[in-house]
Amino acid sequence: MTGAVLEALASHWRRNRLQLLTLVLGLALATALWSGVQAINAEARASYDAAAATLAEGRFHQLMPREGDSMPQALFVALRRAGWLVSPVVEGRLRVGGTAVRLVGVDPLTAPPSSAASEALARTDLNRFLRAETLVAGPEMAALLEANMPNPVLVDQAVAPGSVLADIGVVQKLLGRAGRISRLIVLPEQPLRQQPLADIAPDLVLQRADGATDVGRLTDSFHLNLTAFGFLSFAVGIFIVHGAIGLAFEQRRGVIRTLRALGVPLRRLVVLMIAELVVLATLAGALGIALGYLIAALLLPDVAATIRGLYGADVAGTLQIRPAWWLSGIAMALGGALLAAASGLWRLARMPVVASAGGRAWALGSGRTRTLQAAAAVVLLAAAGVLAVTGGGLAAGFALLACLLLGAALALPPCLAAILRLGEAQAVRAMAQWFWADTRQQLPGLGLALIALLLAMAANVGVSTMVSSFRLTFVGFLDQRLSAELYVDADAVADRAALERFLEAQADAVLPIMSVEATLAGLPAEIFGVRVGYTYRENWRFLDAIPAVWDEIEVGRAVVINEQLSRRAALHVGHTLALGPGLSLPVAGVVGDYGNPIGQAIVGEALFRQTFPAIEPSRFAMHAEGPLVFHGAGGYSVKSAKGQASYYYSQPFFSVEGKISLPEGEIPVRGTAWLDREWSSQPLADDQNGWDWFSLSFDTGERLMGFRLRDAAGSGFTSATWIAADGAVTPYGDGKLVATPLETSWVEGREIPTRWRLVLPDRALDVTVGALNSQAWMGLSIPYWEGPVRVAGTHPGKGYLEMTGYQRR
Repeated sequence: MTGAVLEALASHWRRNRLQLLTLVLGLALATALWSGVQAINAEARASYDAAAATLAEGRFHQLMPREGDSMPQALFVALRRAGWLVSPVVEGRLRVGGTAVRLVGVDPLTAPPSSAASEALARTDLNRFLRAETLVAGPEMAALLEANMPNPVLVDQAVAPGSVLADIGVVQKLLGRAGRISRLIVLPEQPLRQQPLADIAPDLVLQRADGATDVGRLTDSFHLNLTAFGFLSFAVGIFIVHGAIGLAFEQRRGVIRTLRALGVPLRRLVVLMIAELVVLATLAGALGIALGYLIAALLLPDVAATIRGLYGADVAGTLQIRPAWWLSGIAMALGGALLAAASGLWRLARMPVVASAGGRAWALGSGRTRTLQAAAAVVLLAAAGVLAVTGGGLAAGFALLACLLLGAALALPPCLAAILRLGEAQAVRAMAQWFWADTRQQLPGLGLALIALLLAMAANVGVSTMVSSFRLTFVGFLDQRLSAELYVDADAVADRAALERFLEAQADAVLPIMSVEATLAGLPAEIFGVRVGYTYRENWRFLDAIPAVWDEIEVGRAVVINEQLSRRAALHVGHTLALGPGLSLPVAGVVGDYGNPIGQAIVGEALFRQTFPAIEPSRFAMHAEGPLVFHGAGGYSVKSAKGQASYYYSQPFFSVEGKISLPEGEIPVRGTAWLDREWSSQPLADDQNGWDWFSLSFDTGERLMGFRLRDAAGSGFTSATWIAADGAVTPYGDGKLVATPLETSWVEGREIPTRWRLVLPDRALDVTVGALNSQAWMGLSIPYWEGPVRVAGTHPGKGYLEMTGYQRR
């Protein structure tokens, strides 16, 4: 009997091959999108773990330099002699064959035994490793090294992508850092008696291990979003599968009625239909895994580039088949298919034998289902309301969204049914009554499609709103917190009062930033002291505050707290916060502090200095004498007719004063400074081979930024920004600025233009620009010419010139 039943069930698919194709492809595509995202996430996390293990992130305490990125190697010797069991590490980036490679140098004799570096070295010949200056890398990096480096290369899968392991002396030689190291790893087992670190190396700080990698924490939200969109894509695919399965059930009701009438037990029929689904789901899942692998392999290089650009993390560019993601793909395919078929199986199991093929009976059965849906919708929406009032944290937020979306989805068919019944009751003519009745009978088949449409629209609106809100909120937050043009780190400065006096003579406003760690309302927090002024009054925005909040802060009668502290300690405006023994202040305002898990309290500078007299400013915020200058359209600077562009802004209004220390003595200097910041994810256009970049300050107080991107034809693409003395900006597009070389100089085998004529007719500008030092060549991994220039003509002044892409002849 079982064979006959299977033959009867399979006959439907033979007659409806397009339906079978829709079912298999829908499930395969859903599985492919899900497994592709999981494959990318798994590869990225494996890379993070490998990098953390290679670089000893999160597992060991480390000694880091207070200032700069390196320390004398002699400190390692001094610490070892003083009883500190430490191991030196030197790291840096070296361009190999056009690729930036991270070099990690370790001491194989003192490296921690459980570190990835030590384990990798244990798999190599130590004598060969030391004597032959061997490099150890993963397969991809090893191929690059063998093609471009004379050193012997060993392949080790455990080395992180983008990283190369070598003896510390070899890396120092390759990076040109003889006698310098980057950090010291503190071994887990230390002697009971040690000299204090401050006595041996006061310029080092101890960075404690936290068991997690910084990159892993930074990228968690990125991978969470990838997973969410992968799941959403899977859900859309499952709706397609549900439609195909639902149609198959509808069309096979006659076959099922006949089989039941012939005596086939309901349980056996359901089991065989489930077995049929499992076979189809397994085949579709396997196809989906293969498609997911292809999707992940195609997307992984771009995702790796995005993660590298956003977080500075290296992710492998090739994909490995890891059990975690393909098993999850098969499980999702099976679970999704059974979930999509669950309602059809349930309806068939509950329908009487003789009524299984009747549309009216089917509609009545669906009516009972809608009653259950309505009840479930009420429960879910009520749960969403409860969570909205009482819930807190990320898990509660996800639960709230799930209850709200599922509740709305389940409520849709009952609401539509009620509307259709109302329309039918109001109909008078027979045609209208037939229309409403027939439409209501189609509702069971259309219900899921309408639910899918509702969820898709909700997801689209929700994601668009979320992205837009996050962008606006975060940009506003950054504008608030980073409102100064320059920040000076004073940790390594002995006389900070003298530094503050010096800075006050150079800038329009100097804002010392002081902080101390504290416990507030039983929670770890920081107390900040700020100098209240224009910056805080005009840029900071509060979630809740009294009208004259900054006046109260300035005189020391109130405190401002961040949102984290407000929510965790249930503190609001008007509540009192104890800052220390004998010091309690009312909360005058609550500020948003996105991404910061630590509570913060802000008081006025005078009160902070009085309460914590031993604490000196650790940073200074400086306001320039003029505004920031955004080039192009609000900072979007176009670089070619094909659309290449960058984000580019400048601060050309700094005043500077200091001394240059030379062997012959110190030379006092005083003048103006120009700060540029530019970034882009795009290379030059295919036909562009370099640029000529001018930043000029004229004696009139006006300024000009202009560049020419050269192409093979010699015409090039030009752009300019005219900056008035008050900071007003006028952008000029391609062709407005004319840059003509007048004289060239031979520099390092290259013919470099070192005297130019610049013409900007719209500003009646016609000047010559000449290099002060024609041999100002920067022989770096990407060599270029850069140096100061003198300006003569209609607008005399001075400036800076940068030129790239000039090749040897």
